[in-house]
Amino acid sequence: MKTNYQPPCTITPEIVNRVAEISEAIGRLSVITDQAKALRLRRVNRIRTIRGSLAIEGNTLSEAQITAILEGKRVIAPPREVREVKNALAAYDRFDTWKPEAEKDLLEAHRILMSGLIDEAGLYRHGGVGVMEGQQVIHMAPAAKRVPRLMGDLFSWLAVTDTHPLIASSIFHYEFEFIHPFADGNGRVGRLWQSLILSRWNPLFAHIPVESMVFEHQVEYYEALQESTRKADSSPFISFMLRMILDTVTTSTPEVTPEATPEVRLLSVLAGEMTRQQLKESLGLKDDEHFRKAYLLPALESGLIEMTIPDKPRSSKQKYRLTDKGRKRMTQHGKG
Repeated sequence: MKTNYQPPCTITPEIVNRVAEISEAIGRLSVITDQAKALRLRRVNRIRTIRGSLAIEGNTLSEAQITAILEGKRVIAPPREVREVKNALAAYDRFDTWKPEAEKDLLEAHRILMSGLIDEAGLYRHGGVGVMEGQQVIHMAPAAKRVPRLMGDLFSWLAVTDTHPLIASSIFHYEFEFIHPFADGNGRVGRLWQSLILSRWNPLFAHIPVESMVFEHQVEYYEALQESTRKADSSPFISFMLRMILDTVTTSTPEVTPEATPEVRLLSVLAGEMTRQQLKESLGLKDDEHFRKAYLLPALESGLIEMTIPDKPRSSKQKYRLTDKGRKRMTQHGKG
């Protein structure tokens, strides 16, 4: 399908500068990542990618549980969440065979990701769909009958654009989420496809867990999508995604990546005794529920931190401090 469609987008100086920074950082990463370390990182980062992307959609499985599923071990967890992980692992196994500009490949990716989860796996939706925030509809997607044409236009643009892949992948991601072509699974497919576009520019992006960073900033992710829709211009979303990509690339060194779990990041900012609010602000996080589930609870459950008032968990004077185990963990990572 031929089209003259051009997604509305303003390329700001900030976007141009970020592209330059990412290009420089990915160049450095290419030099220091030797083959042996790359194989180790590939597995770790694939697990982080899957956990991040699914966690945005509400999946609660940890990296350890996903690793166990990957190794064929039995995991006690909600069957739907286990199925989501198995589907994601199967999809990423096919990752290298897909072409970003091939619409049939995207449909196949959706079919694999959503197999056994929805009836319309691998098919564009046949009904209306909206994006909800609580009880409020924050985005009403285009009518179902328009989806094939809109997606055709988007793929035709992607096939011929000379826009830098860092920008083009972000534009595609935004436009895809705006169209919301599937009944469910749009978020995970959109993020997967941006990674696919980037990996064709530089193969390292097949193993850099951008989705994990997006998960940590998921409130901002949705805010950037909404702002771009309000402005009818994808530049706010592009700026956000480039910041996520830059942050991920600059922390994805062979020495840092395997240890860069949320719990360890929490330990790295914990000085003395700190409140929940102080910890959340030190980590640069906005979403209290995300902070609690992804950072605080795993660190407590792992015995890396402890409450100063354990008998009154909900006390307004509650603070948190490192345990001996937490201090040893930080010493092992050269932080203590």
